[in-house]
Amino acid sequence: MRAVVIEGTDGIASLLLREVPTPQPQGEQILVKVHAAGLNRSELLQARGLYPAPPGAPQNIPGLEFAGEIVATGNNCTGPAQVGDRVFGIVGGGGLAEYVLTHERLAVPIPANLDFTQAGAVPEAFITAHDALIHQGGLKPGQTVLIHSAGGGVGLAAVQLAHAMGCQVFGTSRTAAKLERARLLGLDHPIDISPDQEPFQEAIQQETGGRGVDLVIDFLGGVYWSRNVACLKSQGRLVVVGLLAGAHAEIDLRTLMSKRLHVVGTVLRSRPLEEKILATQAFASTVLPWLAQGTVRPVLDSVYPFEQIQQAAQHMELNRSFGKIVLTP
Repeated sequence: MRAVVIEGTDGIASLLLREVPTPQPQGEQILVKVHAAGLNRSELLQARGLYPAPPGAPQNIPGLEFAGEIVATGNNCTGPAQVGDRVFGIVGGGGLAEYVLTHERLAVPIPANLDFTQAGAVPEAFITAHDALIHQGGLKPGQTVLIHSAGGGVGLAAVQLAHAMGCQVFGTSRTAAKLERARLLGLDHPIDISPDQEPFQEAIQQETGGRGVDLVIDFLGGVYWSRNVACLKSQGRLVVVGLLAGAHAEIDLRTLMSKRLHVVGTVLRSRPLEEKILATQAFASTVLPWLAQGTVRPVLDSVYPFEQIQQAAQHMELNRSFGKIVLTP
């Protein structure tokens, strides 16, 4: 089979299309013929040698999600997934290939209203967003939430899910055009965080009458720590999902204590199998019906064939995409 492989640590130049052996399912594994797979920033980091695959996942074939058709099952599979079913899901690696192995309980039926390309934009974005909002962040219907990087794949998924819950949704981006497009997906309060704009915590305080928000979903990290804390109301929650602005922050513990804040760091890729299954099942229970009804939807920025993996990665690195970049075999 053909697969995107990582050869070296030279970044985008290390992402190459190669012929590799087709894996075979064992035990509770299923083999999926991939029709589409979302591109994620993990691929760029892994190609620099900064984000190795977890144990048990292919070490040189990146890709955290897939959408395709089951073509074979292991001898211990019990169903309900069967050969011929259209499924999508998350994996620790190996998604950017013509065939991918996954545990049968990590494969979710694709709603009939989504084609494979649309489905390829769903798993990582929506499972991550749902887990961060609900299970890590404890978001309740009608609460207030600030979502950073609101024009990215996970950010847009989070905006839609929070809106579907009846929450008041604040979102940031450095691109005003992305914020305007995000309005159509449920963003109530767009906040431009370009360098020439006022600090976003001031906008939050003004819009909430000085109360702050219940939850912040942070993809930035770094210097944004203190600003995020300033946005939170008493007993608010901060969920750190990404580190686009850096991994180090100066923390004033007095504010953390006086506001009685809850801080959670989360990553989906390296979790144990059972925890990934639980996150997937929670997504299937709540989000899958919303996808089927059109209440929430995948947002496609662009589609590239596997042969153009480097062009797709360059497009992502320029930070111009709105929604998901998807690759097809």
